[in-house]
Amino acid sequence: MIVSLDGFHSDRDGSFAWAEPDEEVHSFVNDREKSATTYLYGRRMYEMMTAWETDPRLTDTPGPTADFAAIWQAADKIVYSTTLDTVTTARTRLERRFDQDAVREVVASSAGDVGIGGPTLAAHALRAGLVDVLDVYLCPVVVGGGSPYLPGDVHLDLRLREERRFAGGVVFCSYDVRRG
Repeated sequence: MIVSLDGFHSDRDGSFAWAEPDEEVHSFVNDREKSATTYLYGRRMYEMMTAWETDPRLTDTPGPTADFAAIWQAADKIVYSTTLDTVTTARTRLERRFDQDAVREVVASSAGDVGIGGPTLAAHALRAGLVDVLDVYLCPVVVGGGSPYLPGDVHLDLRLREERRFAGGVVFCSYDVRRG
């Protein structure tokens, strides 16, 4: 997830325009996301991500943006929502509740990595002990509040597995979640 230095996924207004990756970061994200064959999303994150299938400015512009659109479109998506009536993208199914056993089955049967998009859904997965790796892209901005990247009621012991600094100031860190 792309977050502010003070740990927020979006600011108080719900905006994350400050998080838009430059070409260098976006290319790196694409290289990491190639192994994802399934994405799990909450409603808000899914609604934002649908643009990777529906917005020609994202899907038809050569370069990292179109490359990510192709990666996203090729993956299966599961959306968890009690309020969404239907899903509008291909390879997508709607689930009404987060069932940790069903998610374990998805992970076990997936041909590749399973990504979780959105801090609310990720909090459920973290609490259930379903997350093995946390990837974070720290943006050089402090937003002063908003939607937190991590839930406040979860204790995680982490081991740094990878880090990278980018010219624009973004720092990528990947952590293994240690099991006790």
